[in-house]
Amino acid sequence: MAGGASRSAPRVVILLGPPGAGKGTQARLLEERFGLVQLSTGDLLRAAVSEGTEAGQKAKAVMEAGQLVSDEIVLAVLKDRMAKPDTARGIILDGFPRTEGQARALDALLAAQGAEVTVAISLEVDDTAMVGRVAGRFTCAGCGEGYHDEFKPPRGDGVCDKCGGTAFTRRADDNAETVRERLTAYHAQTAPLIAYYQGKGVLRRVDAMGTIDNIAVAMAEALERESA
Repeated sequence: MAGGASRSAPRVVILLGPPGAGKGTQARLLEERFGLVQLSTGDLLRAAVSEGTEAGQKAKAVMEAGQLVSDEIVLAVLKDRMAKPDTARGIILDGFPRTEGQARALDALLAAQGAEVTVAISLEVDDTAMVGRVAGRFTCAGCGEGYHDEFKPPRGDGVCDKCGGTAFTRRADDNAETVRERLTAYHAQTAPLIAYYQGKGVLRRVDAMGTIDNIAVAMAEALERESA
């Protein structure tokens, strides 16, 4: 285990990867295998607003004003969420931190709770191949399960494997030109973050161009190695 956090402290897994790298799919598999809870920034904020917590009320006011929620509010929402008993074994953060400043603030929050980042897993992709991968994505409108025309179609044609729903949605921005722009922005934004976790000795790189099962094995190995 990195650093000096207690072995009883919750695992904190950071997932890094561009849109379409499979973070959501792999996070769900890690949840099942290790008893972790996936936390994405959007879901955290929506839940906090719905629950009417102090941090949630602040987030609601900012979002209703059409402004970006500050790092301070996001961290306050995250702190509240981590206090719930279902996160005792650990969490998977997807979409936060996005900058080195956020990473340092997260470190401070975790340190105050006797925890630290267990491992930051960077899902490595080939940009050209990713354009085709993202352009084929679609999602169950009922439960949010993700699918792909080529790589992960539903087992039953037009029927969600998870909830049995028959309505699906595709993001309007999942087109080749937009995907290329998002990949360029991701690499520019995340490069400092990868260097940050590399410097802390907790970064692990996983080839995300293989099969879902092979990627899942590599992800699990990375987490088990850091938690040993």
